[in-house]
Amino acid sequence: MTKRTPSAVNRALAPFGTTIFSEMTQLALAHDAVNLSQGFPDFEGPPAVVDAAVEALRAGHNQYARSQGHPALVRAVAEHAQRRYGLSYEPLTEVNVFNGCTEAIAAALLGLLEPGDEVVYFEPFYDSYPACVALARAVARPCTLRFPDFALDLEAFAACLTARTRVVLLNTPHNPTGKVFTRAELEGIAALCRDRDLIVITDEVYEHLVYDGAEHVSMAQLPGMRDRTLRLSSAGKTFSFTGWKVGWATGPAHLIAAAQAAHQFLTFCTAPPLQLAVARALDAFDADAEAALRAEFQARRDFLVDVLRAVGFDVAVPRGTYFVLADFGRLWAGDDRSFARHLVEQHGVATIPPSVFYAVDPAAGQRLLRFAFCKRTETLEAAAGRLRGLGGAT
Repeated sequence: MTKRTPSAVNRALAPFGTTIFSEMTQLALAHDAVNLSQGFPDFEGPPAVVDAAVEALRAGHNQYARSQGHPALVRAVAEHAQRRYGLSYEPLTEVNVFNGCTEAIAAALLGLLEPGDEVVYFEPFYDSYPACVALARAVARPCTLRFPDFALDLEAFAACLTARTRVVLLNTPHNPTGKVFTRAELEGIAALCRDRDLIVITDEVYEHLVYDGAEHVSMAQLPGMRDRTLRLSSAGKTFSFTGWKVGWATGPAHLIAAAQAAHQFLTFCTAPPLQLAVARALDAFDADAEAALRAEFQARRDFLVDVLRAVGFDVAVPRGTYFVLADFGRLWAGDDRSFARHLVEQHGVATIPPSVFYAVDPAAGQRLLRFAFCKRTETLEAAAGRLRGLGGAT
């Protein structure tokens, strides 16, 4: 009898397979498509920040940094939180630096959860959430947001909470919907978290990318929430250095210590020259810089939304992030995966089929596609030219 070779993949990770981002990027390369699938800019961040990294490299900052974060960066993060949100954090005990926000999410969940604990988050979700919950041997309880406005159903959210719920994982501005949770919605969630003594982990990587007068409110700003909220963000989205993987957390010392307990054994520390460069970038990031950033991305958003509407999509106009979700029901009879493949193969535009970001109700995403607009004007114009050939696709 031939002995079968068992899978070497941890059973907790086996259900997740290869990410949809890798799959669609491979298709884009195979068909020379304009890639609006993965959420990374095809342009460089500020040259002065690159220069600061080079300066740090040449000045000899090339050995291990303090695991919790270089003193210059934790100071800059704390000062940014005070300046932007009126939140006070002690840099050495209430700030931690990670290899991007994705590692911060993993470290926080691994450090805080016991097997069987439950984590509530919203779907469609960033795809690392269920994988990280599974690694922690915890249980995911997604609550569905629905196209086109993705409004919070507070009763549905409350129904997801049980006696085993330990953490609410909240992403705002929200990927992939572009939703910015309103202050009233956050207050409703906060009241339930206070009542049930829950920890909130907030993924705020798109904190500065909000449009049309939308206000990004951090959960930690609400009454009684500062000391039960772990705020996560990163340099990748604000400064367009997604490959640098410099992220951070702010929060009360006991939550920071829990995340650090895992971080020290995952990556230990983040590249010191990049930390020093990001510290300088944060120090210079004032209200004018934030306004300019928003204006640049809103112009890209408006261009793509207009194109998608013109070719027949029903668009949920995002108030944050750099993604657009659009319903293709008037253009294609199949599901999101089949249409995404059709767009790549026949029209040369790569997108993301978002049904993979749903667990409770995948059908809610099967008539949608996600487009990333964090691209050069030339890239968006090239995609527009190809999308205009969609008429009659069924």
